[in-house]
Amino acid sequence: MKTDTPSWGIEPVPERLRVLGGLDMGLLWGNLGVSLLVLVAASFLVPALSLPQALVAIVVGALIGNLMLAAAGGIGADARVPAMVLLRAPLGRRGSYLPTVLNVAQCLGWAIFELIIIAAAVGALSDELFGFEGRAVWTILFGVVAGTLALMGPVGFVRRFVRRFALWAVLGSLIYLSWWAVDGAELSSLWHADGEGGSSILLGIDLVVAITVTWIPLAADYTRFARTRSGAFLGTFTGYLVPSLWMFGLGALLVLGRGVSDPVQIPAAVAAAGVASALALLAVTVDETDEAFANTYSAAVSLQNLFPRVPQRLLVVVVSLVATVGALTIELRSYEAFLLMLGSFFVPLFGVLLADWLLAGMRYTTRDIFHGPAFRPELIASWLIGFALYQWLHPTGPNWWIELADRANAGELEIGATLPSFLAAFLLAAGLGALSGRQAPVGAR
Repeated sequence: MKTDTPSWGIEPVPERLRVLGGLDMGLLWGNLGVSLLVLVAASFLVPALSLPQALVAIVVGALIGNLMLAAAGGIGADARVPAMVLLRAPLGRRGSYLPTVLNVAQCLGWAIFELIIIAAAVGALSDELFGFEGRAVWTILFGVVAGTLALMGPVGFVRRFVRRFALWAVLGSLIYLSWWAVDGAELSSLWHADGEGGSSILLGIDLVVAITVTWIPLAADYTRFARTRSGAFLGTFTGYLVPSLWMFGLGALLVLGRGVSDPVQIPAAVAAAGVASALALLAVTVDETDEAFANTYSAAVSLQNLFPRVPQRLLVVVVSLVATVGALTIELRSYEAFLLMLGSFFVPLFGVLLADWLLAGMRYTTRDIFHGPAFRPELIASWLIGFALYQWLHPTGPNWWIELADRANAGELEIGATLPSFLAAFLLAAGLGALSGRQAPVGAR
């Protein structure tokens, strides 16, 4: 049977193509979790926080974020449709267009940032070994690679790329890089050193959750090919949790032990440590194309919620081209604000999805998704209120937005924004959904 599914659109995936087991899901999300972006994001945790404080934020944030991600994956596996099409059930057929536009924007943004990081890492390695940096060349090359992988589709990607190559190369490189980060470092002094301030554990948790939940609006694009809902849930949870803990911890050690203060400096610092370290970095960098693949593929699939008749292959090519051009012209800046701004949209959105799914009897039917109302204003309002609460507690984004939000923000209330916005959206959606008559069909009850 042909395992590539590059052009499967928005219709429910048939049983014959639901071929990814729990191990496949774990391998897929495990490779997506090994990311240089997560490695450099650790520089926003330390040295602002002490190492023990950062580890608490990493563990708690990873557990919360991965539970959300796994639940979204399980819902997607049950409904068998892409993530943005799945949102037709809680928000309405046309109501799903707003998060679709946001998701396309975030996928393009992540793809651009990933290509920037890849080019920086390979450029540092090339410059160290051959005296030639050539970031533009590497950006174009890996942009083409990401597009090629996206054309393979999720099933072909797992079976032909992850199983045969990426898993073993990345595992070996991570083991070596972890040894290199610890070797020669004074762990006792790092452990007992105080943080420099400017952040808190709760804000650190927000950052870790924000990075993880940016995958929520992509999860169903891949778990729709899973055999079972339980396999999708467990594979997604364990697959992404382990490498995210590993990468955040490794990044914190690199920042504290090697004195790197700028996220872009981390790949260069590793590359300058010797040939073995450089080759290990190269393996992780090659694996970074997993994330570029996922965002390219999901941007194309999300666009099909808006334009279902446009061929998916054409959309993949267009997205790859736009991401590559963006990586050539955009500088890496405002990274933390970018992540938290995305989190402020998708954390409450998941709260709305989860509440409506529970009210529907923990199962969405084809009628819920494709034949529901055009808009469900009460749940759209629940989502936007959750977003507003997030921004009130922790305004983030472009400078003009922060200046506007600062006029009404919560000031000194550093309680974090992730859980309050999620719970507010969840409770509002559950209450308003019940009042509006949302209930499980007889079969589900």
